[in-house]
Amino acid sequence: MSENDPRISGAWETYRNFLDHAPPHQVTQQLRSLSVPEDLIAELIKRHEVETTKILELKEPLGLGRENTTPWYTGPRKGDRNWPAFEAHLRRTLDSDAVDTINEASEKVVAMLDHPATPGFDSRGLVVGHVQSGKTSNFTAVICKAADRGYRMFIVLSGVHNALRRQTQTRLIRDVVRLNPPLWHQITTPEHDFTPPPNPAALLAAKDQHLLLVVKKNAVVLRKLKKWLADARAHLQNCPALLIDDEADQATIATKSINPLIADVLRQLPRVCYVGYTATPFANLLADPVSKEDFYPRDFILSLPRSEDYQGPETLFGRSPLDGEDPADVPGGLDMIREIPDGEVAAMRPAKKADIADFEPGVTPSLRKAALWFWLSTAARRARSGKAQHSSMLVHAHSDTRVHDSYKLPLEQLKLEIGERLAADDDELLAELCTLWETETARVPAYELGERRVACEDVMGLLPQVVADTKIIMDHYRSTNRLDYESGAATVIAVGGNTLSRGLTLEGLVVSVFVRSSDVYDTLLQMGRWFGYRPGYKDLPRIYMPAEMRRWFTHLATVEAEMRGEIDRLLVEHKTPLEMAVRIRCHPKMRVTAPSKQKAAVRAAAAYGGALVESRYFPAAEGVDTKAWHADNADAVTRLLEAGGTDGWFDRSAPSAKPLWRDVPGDHIFRFVSTYRFHEKSIDASANLMAAYIEKRMNTGGLTSWNVGVIGVDPASSASSTGREPEKVTLPGGSVVGTVVRTRLIANSDDDVADIKTLTGSRDEGLDLNLDKVSEVNRAVLQKERSKQQPEKGLVLLYPIDATSKATKPNRADLKVVGPAVVWGAALVFPKPVRGQDVEVEYDYLAADLSRVFPAATDEEPEDVSVLDQDLDTDVPVSAP
Repeated sequence: MSENDPRISGAWETYRNFLDHAPPHQVTQQLRSLSVPEDLIAELIKRHEVETTKILELKEPLGLGRENTTPWYTGPRKGDRNWPAFEAHLRRTLDSDAVDTINEASEKVVAMLDHPATPGFDSRGLVVGHVQSGKTSNFTAVICKAADRGYRMFIVLSGVHNALRRQTQTRLIRDVVRLNPPLWHQITTPEHDFTPPPNPAALLAAKDQHLLLVVKKNAVVLRKLKKWLADARAHLQNCPALLIDDEADQATIATKSINPLIADVLRQLPRVCYVGYTATPFANLLADPVSKEDFYPRDFILSLPRSEDYQGPETLFGRSPLDGEDPADVPGGLDMIREIPDGEVAAMRPAKKADIADFEPGVTPSLRKAALWFWLSTAARRARSGKAQHSSMLVHAHSDTRVHDSYKLPLEQLKLEIGERLAADDDELLAELCTLWETETARVPAYELGERRVACEDVMGLLPQVVADTKIIMDHYRSTNRLDYESGAATVIAVGGNTLSRGLTLEGLVVSVFVRSSDVYDTLLQMGRWFGYRPGYKDLPRIYMPAEMRRWFTHLATVEAEMRGEIDRLLVEHKTPLEMAVRIRCHPKMRVTAPSKQKAAVRAAAAYGGALVESRYFPAAEGVDTKAWHADNADAVTRLLEAGGTDGWFDRSAPSAKPLWRDVPGDHIFRFVSTYRFHEKSIDASANLMAAYIEKRMNTGGLTSWNVGVIGVDPASSASSTGREPEKVTLPGGSVVGTVVRTRLIANSDDDVADIKTLTGSRDEGLDLNLDKVSEVNRAVLQKERSKQQPEKGLVLLYPIDATSKATKPNRADLKVVGPAVVWGAALVFPKPVRGQDVEVEYDYLAADLSRVFPAATDEEPEDVSVLDQDLDTDVPVSAP
C-alpha cells in the first residue's frame, strides 16, 4: 500500500485516538467491527510499530525496558496540552539542552508505564535521580505527558515534612495547574494537606479533568486518603492513576504504619502505576522482591541522566576506578573540600546525647573561615551578576533542634563582629579576607570552570552590604523563622538537620559546614545539599567536613557510579529487576541503609576476571606502624621476586628498567597477595577476597602461572622529575632499577595516608605482551591482547616508589612518606577466563534476595520494624550522633 494512499492519512489520526482509550489488540478488534479493510489495518499497525520503536532505541543504556509489555507511548503528539505548556514554560527559564534532556528522560519513564486503557494494572517502578539534580522537573514532565495520554488521578507522596510538601505542591501548581486551569482539580493546596472532599462520584466522573493530590507521608493523612478512596472505589475503575513517591526510600520502606498504609492506598486503585523517585535507592533495591508491601521495583528501573554542569559526589570528591576502567581516566574530584581537624569537631557538635542540653558551640577556625568565605563568595556572585541573588550557607552539626538553636548566638556575634570591623576599615581583617580570597581562587581557578575571575577589590567593595543582608536562620520544626526564598533575594546562614536533608532546596548554596555524625549511605548522601547545579558560580562552593567523612563520600561516589553501571547492565542484558538484582558495594565502617530496610538482602558474589587491582593508599605519618607496614611489603616483594628467579624464568628481552619474570607458579602469587598489605581504604584490593579468588580459579585450571614485572626507571638516566638522580634499588638476581615518582592528590596533602590515585601507567599492563602491531593502547585493547597472547595468565606489577617524590603539577603534592626510602606499590592484572564462566567468591556486596521469586514465591510478609511512624512534622534523628 502506498504511503500516499489517502485512506492512510484519513484513518491514522482515528487509529491514534482509539489508542488513547484502549490497548492495540482491542483497537484492532474495534476496527474490524467497523468493517475497516484488513490491508488498511495492517498498514496502520505497521506504522504504529515503526513509531513505537523509538521507545526501545535508547541512545544510552539509562534504564530497564519492560520486555513483556506492548510499547504504546511514542512521545508528545499534536493536540497535547499539558506537556507543550510545561515545555514552553521550561524554555523560558532553562537552556535548550536542559529542556531536551528533561523531555527525553521523562519520555522514557512514561514509556514504562502501563497503557491507561488497560482494564487493570498494578505495576512498580523506580527512577534513580541525583541529589539536588531536578527529579521534580522530571516527574512533573511525566505527570504532564501521562495526563495527555489518559491518566486521570495523580497522587504525589512528598516526603515527611510540611515544608517539602508545600514546596512540591507550589511547584506543581505553577508548572502544571496554572498552565491549564480547566484541566485540573486540586484536592490539596499549599496550605492544607489531604482533606476528604465531598461527593467523590462527581469528581471522578468528570473525565475532562485530572485530579492532583500532594500528600505528606504521614499516618493520619494516609488513613484519610485510604478511606476516601475505599468509599469511592465504585467510581475508580475508569480513573487510571499514577502514584509518584518522591523520596521513595524514606518512610515507604520498612516502617510499621506508613509502609502498609501506602500499600493500602494502592490496593484501592484498580488501575495504578507506582513510580518511586529517589537519589538514594539502596533501601528500595534491597527490599523483599516477593512482598508487594516492600515496594521492590519489580517492573522497571530507570537512571536519570545528569549534565556535565552537575556537581555530584564524584565531581566533588573523586572516586575509585570501576572494573575495566583505566585509573587515569577516573575523576579525582575538585579541590573544594576543606578538612575540619578532629580537634575542632568536639567544639562543633556534642560528643554524646547527655551533652546536648548544655552544649555551646564555639566559632572554631574552620567555622570562622567558612563564614568569611561565604561572605566573600556571595559578594563575588553579586559582582559577576550585578545584582543580589539567593545565597546560602548550611551548618549541619546534629539532628537535635537544641543543638541548632545553640548556634544562633555565636553566629550572630560573628556577623556583628565582622560587620563592625568592616565599617571601621580594620586593616588586619581586610588583609585576612584578601589573603583568603587569593588563596582559595588560586586553588580553584575560575577560568578552569568557565567562570569570570573577580578581583579582590571588587569583592571587598560589596562585602559590607553582604554581611548586613545576612540572616541567621534556625530551620527546624519548632522554629518560627524559617527559610523563605519567596520574598526576594535571600542571603542566609541556615542551621538545621533533618528538615534540610531531604528534598528541600537551599537556593544558591555556596558553603556547607558538615560535622553531623552518621555512617549510613542513604542518610549521608541525602544530607549532601551541596550537590547540584551552580550556574554562574561553579568555582565558588566549599565544603568543610572532617577527614574521615570526606573519605566516606569518596567511597559513596564509587558506590553510586557502580550502582548505575549495574542498572545499565540490566538493560544491556535484557533482564528485569526480578531476574537480576542490582548489587551495592559495602564498606567496613558504614552501613548501606538502616538494618530494618535490608533484612531481605543477601551477600552477592563477584569475580575479578578482567580486573586491574592496584594499591592507591599508603601510610605516610612518622611512626612504628608506618615503618612496619612498608617493611612488611618490602619483604613480600623480595620473596616474590626470589620465587620468580627460582621457579620462573627471567625474560632477557624486557627493558633493563622493567625486568620481567615469566611463568611464576600461582602458589607464589597466592602467598604474595596474602602477605602484601593493601590499605583498608582500597576497598577493591581485599587481600582475603583476591586470595580466595586466585585459589578458586586455580582449582578450575586457571591462573596456574603468572608473569611478574618491576616498573622502574633507568638509574643511569638524567635526573628524574624529583630534581635529582633516582634512588637505586637492587632486586633479587642482581637487576638494578631506579625509583619511580608518584605524588599524592593535593586535596589530602596533610593526611596521614597518601592517596596517589593512580599507580599504573597506560602501557604498564602490557609489559608482558607484544604490542608492536597495536596502534592504540587502552584497557580494552590490552585485555583482548592478553586473551590472545597470554591466556589464563595473570600479571603482577611491582613499583619501587621514591618515598620523597616531589610534585611538579598544580593539583599534586609531595608524597611525604616518612620512614622508608622506597615505598613498594603493587598491581594485579587478572585475565578473563578463556573457557566457561568466571569463578565467583562471596564479595562485599549486598543485593535483593531473588531466590524466592522463581518458582517458590510466597505471600509471607517480613516483620515490620518502626523507624518513622510519627504523626507530627518533626525532626526525627536518622541515626544517633
